[in-house]
Amino acid sequence: MSTTQASGETLLAPRPRAPQTYRNFIDGKWSEAAASRRVPNVNPADEKDVMGEIPMAGAEEAVRAVEAAARAFPAWRNTPGPARAKVLFKAWSIMTERMGELAAILTLEEGKIYSESLGEVQKSLNVLEFMAGEGRRLAGETLPSELPNTFCYTVRQPLGVVAVITPWNFPVAIPVWKIAPALISGNTVVFKPATLTPWTATEVVKIFEEAGLPAGVLNLVLGSGSAIGDALITHPEVKAVSFTGSNEVGTQVYVEGAKRLLKVQCEMGGKNPVVVLEDADLDLAAAGIAQGAFGSTGQRCTATSRLVVMEGVADALVERVVAQARAVKAGFGLREGVTMGPSVDPGQLKTVLEYQAIGKKEGAKLLIGGDRMMDSGLSSGYFPAPTVFDHARPDMRISQEEIFGPVLSVLRVKSFEEAMQVANGVKYGLSSSLYSRDSNLIFRFLDQIETGITHVNSPTMGGEAHLPFGGMKSTGVGTREQGRVAIDFF
Repeated sequence: MSTTQASGETLLAPRPRAPQTYRNFIDGKWSEAAASRRVPNVNPADEKDVMGEIPMAGAEEAVRAVEAAARAFPAWRNTPGPARAKVLFKAWSIMTERMGELAAILTLEEGKIYSESLGEVQKSLNVLEFMAGEGRRLAGETLPSELPNTFCYTVRQPLGVVAVITPWNFPVAIPVWKIAPALISGNTVVFKPATLTPWTATEVVKIFEEAGLPAGVLNLVLGSGSAIGDALITHPEVKAVSFTGSNEVGTQVYVEGAKRLLKVQCEMGGKNPVVVLEDADLDLAAAGIAQGAFGSTGQRCTATSRLVVMEGVADALVERVVAQARAVKAGFGLREGVTMGPSVDPGQLKTVLEYQAIGKKEGAKLLIGGDRMMDSGLSSGYFPAPTVFDHARPDMRISQEEIFGPVLSVLRVKSFEEAMQVANGVKYGLSSSLYSRDSNLIFRFLDQIETGITHVNSPTMGGEAHLPFGGMKSTGVGTREQGRVAIDFF
């Protein structure tokens, strides 16, 4: 379905009207930040398209939000789980009604194409539905005692005020998969989204507000990550922090939280491999690799960043992957036929371009891409070219460091054992995939791969609302997110 705008341009969905300024939501009231500093909210597909201004709130607003959440906690804690679930089910209903509008906002603000935005909102709906159901399953255990005439049982208790700090790349799904389990467990929340995505954060909070969430139970503070984050982590009323973002910031959050024995959950980087063996379906593998590497402009922690391929099929597979890269159509994600959006901002584009230059300097063979896309209609957006480097070495920076862009490094190997060594030879351990028909090797791979999530004959990204999400090694600390285990943290 398409819609014609006032400009005469045909888009896949109507363009929602952006607010002139974005506001904080504290103690059930929307209010503008006291800070005078404001930054523009820019459409990354067209830097001339400014979608309002973001007031940069500071520590004072963060403290007020924590205090409001602390006041609201006793009543929310004492609200029965099934009653809390009704609010989440209502939020699910409202988000379902607004799915198309919310996806369009997501595309305008973050840059991903409309179909990907719809998929993200659907994932958020799945999480809301699952977590609402958990309101009737907040079970403990009855256990036998070592002593006679003694009854033992366990009860799960909420923590209190929790801080939720989220990134820009999944600005609906990640907040929902943190906020929903926090709320259903009986906690109150202070939500600090990425500065780049205030509009989607605002819409998510509005949905919970309209669903009947009491004042103070969920609070939104927009602004500087350092000022607000520091205030949240150091406030004595904050009992836990759930963070998703870079390893550098996540490590700092973890260290600062440890100073006051704060409960901390961090999900951070990935350098995800696809391993392709000689018996693989190469057409299936190429499609999955391209989807993982170039989808969402590579701006996913589960994106495919490395292709580890057996030498005997490498030429044939790489040819197919390059053809997939060549077929990518970049542009504004609400336009029909576009298959890849931009990097989220000039800083992220600069990072991708720097890694493209690093790959050339390190001596990897550039097969396609390697620069910024400046075709007609793209020059005012932040579009990196889909890029494939062949004959990369495991020790190259493009093979070791997270790029967060549509850049794929191809590493050729001669044996299954070498493939596993290369696949595991990074500090990250989030997601992986194997393409093979050999059941023995599939199970060896599943046993030996050092990632929290792995796929067989499907792309590296993807998950389900009822399954745990998280990684190993430097990818994360704390309990897993999503699924029933998400309740454990909160």
